[in-house]
Amino acid sequence: MAAYYGLFVTIHLLCAIIFVGAVFFEVLVIEPIEKKLPSGVGAQVAEAIPHRVRVFMPIVVTLLYLTGAAMFWVHFSARPDFFGTRFGWLLTTKILLTFAVLGVFVTAMRAARKGTMDPCRFKYTHRIVGALMLGIVLLAKGMFYL
Repeated sequence: MAAYYGLFVTIHLLCAIIFVGAVFFEVLVIEPIEKKLPSGVGAQVAEAIPHRVRVFMPIVVTLLYLTGAAMFWVHFSARPDFFGTRFGWLLTTKILLTFAVLGVFVTAMRAARKGTMDPCRFKYTHRIVGALMLGIVLLAKGMFYL
């Protein structure tokens, strides 16, 4: 599995860029613009974007978690004292945050399918996920520098 580590990293980073980028684009660009558009247009934008994202995001998230698990296994299996290292603890913290993101993501997908995802819940879901992702990105960089 270690022989494929470079491939895992590449796929993982591409999926992370798509996932994190989509969330931050929604929070920092779409939400503020939506308020300035005429009500009918704003509602169409607010409806069209999540519909499009639901098409590809489950695949992106699945690949993100699978490659993350593979990379974890490579690091964990190569270090018998994994949890005794700073790297191990930072990675473990990052993994816990990713499971929090997964929980929010799955809950949001279920709410969208049931039709219970109202605009307020949509907005705060993205903000929570954005904050968690910011922590994940900072930990990802910190693991190699702290």
